[in-house]
Amino acid sequence: MEQAPAPEGLPPSLRFLKGLVIVLTLTMIIGVITVVAVLVTRMPHSFGTQATKSIQSGLPNLPASVTLPAGTAPQAITFGTGWTAIVTTDNRILVYSNDGQLQQELPLLAN
Repeated sequence: MEQAPAPEGLPPSLRFLKGLVIVLTLTMIIGVITVVAVLVTRMPHSFGTQATKSIQSGLPNLPASVTLPAGTAPQAITFGTGWTAIVTTDNRILVYSNDGQLQQELPLLAN
């Protein structure tokens, strides 16, 4: 009885496919490492108390209380350095200073 011939290895098309899979795997590993490295270096203080302090120091001072005119209800609010603006449901913008005093009243055009 004759012995079966020894296998010569993978056919050329499968060797090429195996090489492509290895290159793709290495590319994916390098890509994941790069994304993690970028996230770690770009956001170094995101999870520490130092980031919370720096965020809070950048916020403007809000008034302790604001008194709206009678018959108005707030719809939206925004603030900046030295002022707070409240949009009311009766289409007015009320601008308050940091001490809670009404500085300006602007009517909005109704549609």
